Amino acid sequence: MTGKWNYLPLTNQQKQAATALGAHCGGIPAIGELLVRRGVSTPEEADSFFAPSISDLHDPFLMQDMDKAVNRLNKAMGSKERIMIYGDYDVDGTTAVALVYKYLQNYYSNIEYYIPTRYDEGYGISLKSIDYAADNGIKLIIVLDCGIKATEEIAYAKSKGIDFIICDHHVPDEILPPAVAILNPKMPGSKYPCKYLSGCGVGFKFMQAFAMSNGLTNHNELESLLDLVAVSIAADLVPIVGENRVMAYHGLRRLNSNPNLGLRSIIRICKLTNKDITISDVIFKIGPRINASGRMQCGIEAVDLLVSRDLHDAYEKGKDIDQYNKDRKELDKRITEEANHLISNNVEIIKDKRSIVIYNKDWHKGIIGIVASRLTEMYYKPSVVLTLSNGLATGSSRSVQGFDVYAAINDSRDLLENFGGHPYAVGLSLKEENIPEFTRRFEEYVAKHIQPHQLSPHLDVDAQIQFADITPELLQYLKKLNPFGPGNQKPIFCTRNVFDFGTSKLVGKNLEHIKLELEDNSTSHVLNAIAFNMAQYFEHIHAHKPIDIIYTIEQSKRANNTETIQLMIRDIKPSAGY
Repeated sequence: MTGKWNYLPLTNQQKQAATALGAHCGGIPAIGELLVRRGVSTPEEADSFFAPSISDLHDPFLMQDMDKAVNRLNKAMGSKERIMIYGDYDVDGTTAVALVYKYLQNYYSNIEYYIPTRYDEGYGISLKSIDYAADNGIKLIIVLDCGIKATEEIAYAKSKGIDFIICDHHVPDEILPPAVAILNPKMPGSKYPCKYLSGCGVGFKFMQAFAMSNGLTNHNELESLLDLVAVSIAADLVPIVGENRVMAYHGLRRLNSNPNLGLRSIIRICKLTNKDITISDVIFKIGPRINASGRMQCGIEAVDLLVSRDLHDAYEKGKDIDQYNKDRKELDKRITEEANHLISNNVEIIKDKRSIVIYNKDWHKGIIGIVASRLTEMYYKPSVVLTLSNGLATGSSRSVQGFDVYAAINDSRDLLENFGGHPYAVGLSLKEENIPEFTRRFEEYVAKHIQPHQLSPHLDVDAQIQFADITPELLQYLKKLNPFGPGNQKPIFCTRNVFDFGTSKLVGKNLEHIKLELEDNSTSHVLNAIAFNMAQYFEHIHAHKPIDIIYTIEQSKRANNTETIQLMIRDIKPSAGY
């Protein structure tokens, strides 16, 4: 069993809205319920949800300091100042740098980009980069996906006559850096309607405002870069709602029709050419390859790829990055095994604890965020994984659903040298001697604030249906709910009293999975399904005893262009009485 099943019945008001929406959407009640659960309440909102329009993007000047940022950029270009585009070494940062650089290059040539090295300079704005800028006559730095906490670094740059425009989306501190402008929808008092832009999304809004201020009417130049925004939204796991949904929707269309050459090379390497690329493909195939550059070598190689103008050159760069990803996978597997070994040999790490903090000075800095994610998934506890880098214990944390790990780490900020991130993922550094006290206080905070239901996995069910409800019309509307991701997850359905058709079998190297053919009493149709790592239910199913299942509906095209569906089983329970 995976965990608890949560199905929250609709209120009477929601039921009325769902009925009206279901009638509007081909008379399909389940679609009405799915829309209501996604905050849609009227047929007009449903139409907009199914077909987001570029015109639905917000006015970028609603963002605090946008006028200051545009004015400073225009001044720099008018005075022919040298401009640096600076960004974090992850997917969000490198796509953001590529987007701003590519767009401004259409109108200005005195410009370059800079990505810090993870191992030499570390996260955020480095003093090395500021010295480089000063030595090379750079007067303006546009920083993307970091910088909101770089108070000392930006003050140092200011003393050297260098201005900063910060484009960030991480949580700011009370004391803000002395930048010319700070573009961040999370700023205190911000009235910008979309609070959860990616760093690349903030960069896009900046370029949108720049275009508006200069009367640049070739909208395709800017909109053609939405494939980069879609990749950042998927990889950074920001909610795909509101303006993010608009940009992800149109970015995915670009990714599937005419992506930039760098992304096209990765699509080819991932064997996604001529396939319908989804947010899931970006998360599990495209994003990790872009990320691998910053994890294993230097993120600037990812930007080199994404701004490439030659297909052959892009493909060669893509192959290098693909090799980094293969190396990353091997390291990831080894370090995860070592982390589990460390925990199993030191039971006090997790015994009676609601959090995990582990440290190994020899682990690879570029992999520990992935390892923290693995531990969180395995043990279902907020996890911090630390290694030694440049004399400091440097690490990453990940959280379970519903728990704000940023707040937990912020509670121990007096022990930290640096930290920053989101409610579900935070990077941090501290002195080695502070690890024991940090571990104690982190556990103390988690134990006090985490809710019991957050310590075990649970699955939220969107709708209870029968197999007869799975019609071609339902499938067509499910496609319209794309793109799926945080804030709009792929719908999870529940069907009760389901039987094996008689042909289900165990599959997999160790016969750990079940390949199923299922039926219920609502229809004679038999549906294919797969249940990964659920072999323990096979005897019950094979005995033709009824089961309840929760699942997503997966659709794919065969070679002959016909569509096939398969239920992806998320959990199984014997039906009541069995």
